[in-house]
Amino acid sequence: MVTTETTSPPTLPQIIQGGMGIGVSNWRLANAVSRLGQLGVVSGTVIDTVLVRRLQDGDPGGHMRRALAHFPIPGIADELLRRYFLPEGRAPGAPYHLLPMYKQVVSSARQRVTVAAGFVETWLAREGHENDVGMNLLTKVQMPNLPTLYGAMLAGVATVIMGAGIPREIPGALDALASHRKATLRFDVEGLARDDAEWLTFDPAEIWPEGTLPATPLRRPHFYPVVSAVSLAATLARKSNGRVDGFVVEGPTAGGHNAPPRGAMQLDALGQPIYGERDAVDLVKLAELGLPFWVAGGVGTPDGLCAARAAGAAGIQVGTLFAFCDESGLAPDIKQETLRGVLSGTVEVRTDPRASPTGYPFKVVQLPGHEQDAAERERICDLGYLREAVKRDDGRMIYRCAAEPVNTYMQKGGTFCDTDGRRCLCNGLLADVGLAQERDGHVEPPLVTSGDDLASLAHFASPEGYTAGEVLEWLLHGTLVATA
Repeated sequence: MVTTETTSPPTLPQIIQGGMGIGVSNWRLANAVSRLGQLGVVSGTVIDTVLVRRLQDGDPGGHMRRALAHFPIPGIADELLRRYFLPEGRAPGAPYHLLPMYKQVVSSARQRVTVAAGFVETWLAREGHENDVGMNLLTKVQMPNLPTLYGAMLAGVATVIMGAGIPREIPGALDALASHRKATLRFDVEGLARDDAEWLTFDPAEIWPEGTLPATPLRRPHFYPVVSAVSLAATLARKSNGRVDGFVVEGPTAGGHNAPPRGAMQLDALGQPIYGERDAVDLVKLAELGLPFWVAGGVGTPDGLCAARAAGAAGIQVGTLFAFCDESGLAPDIKQETLRGVLSGTVEVRTDPRASPTGYPFKVVQLPGHEQDAAERERICDLGYLREAVKRDDGRMIYRCAAEPVNTYMQKGGTFCDTDGRRCLCNGLLADVGLAQERDGHVEPPLVTSGDDLASLAHFASPEGYTAGEVLEWLLHGTLVATA
């Protein structure tokens, strides 16, 4: 457990390796980038399920167990291993054991899994060096975020980056968690009366054995929200409930979730959202806020880095180039298939306004053959991280997801049109990293996301693959080590 109350301002990195998907920005990738002096970032999204599935697969290499051996809260590591670790891995075709789906209030046992998972991924990313490591989370995936953050902070996470929403209350939560105090977030619930509010809370005292809660504060990580407009950055800087330390400013060419276009939604001939001048961020005005920022989305080149710094940025955040490198968590066959498609010109990226149950546009890599798999997939919601909470007229809280079975969604008050085109991101993104659920002989299909600049992989695509270090060498010095 890291116990540093205050820290000196770090040297700002020129490159932030983006937090991608579920387990794409894994501990190996973040460790490799941070060792080389830039900011490696682990994805904290769905990290609890990632941990228990790695354990059920036998924990190849023993990495999860090695990190759990350093987990500071007594008894939790043993509990996790007893319940989820299978020394020989799952039997062929056996499904993964599922964690209980998150709700507004869950058991202490459920929270302990999430805290441990946040710790493990961060600890492994920090292992063997003294440089900073960050964690990326989605604001929209509200319910696990507080325990995930606490676990990461127990392992000494230096920076937290959050997008897909407006995380105004995260700075105050980080302050509370650094002092091992109860943290609270306003819970987004549909159907609340105008003056009503619901809350998510996490209290570290409930997972530490009685009398063992530390008195020494944790390091309070820097907080960089992801913004797509100067107005949002200004609001977060001035009206958040704690300190904001900088921003990642993301354009619509970035991978994963994108902010919707400003104004009325208009689609092009391919059914993609149309972005215009109103969606461009004025970097000069952003710089006037006086906080460091990193530009993301289509800037992953040496020229992009130079242009960003000339405009006042500290540097750039890069995702796509790192997503397909040797150290990332993407399954090897997906990396190879995508790289072959880039070289042959047969792979495309589509911004789908309907795929994500969140309602945000989401970028999908069109890999030959996989679209049919997705179209034939039975609608199942058994992970539930993107479920929205709804307060019924009778006061009961229910949870629904537009990607769950249509009849189920409609029985919960949802509309048929809201289900059209929705994809299960939870299961699809887990399949991307080799953690696909199996049910009755059916394996969940992957759902690969990337930025629009996927073609830039041609700089690195080769039968031997390429490393995160080669990406950094090219971005910082224009030196291309890998050759096609």
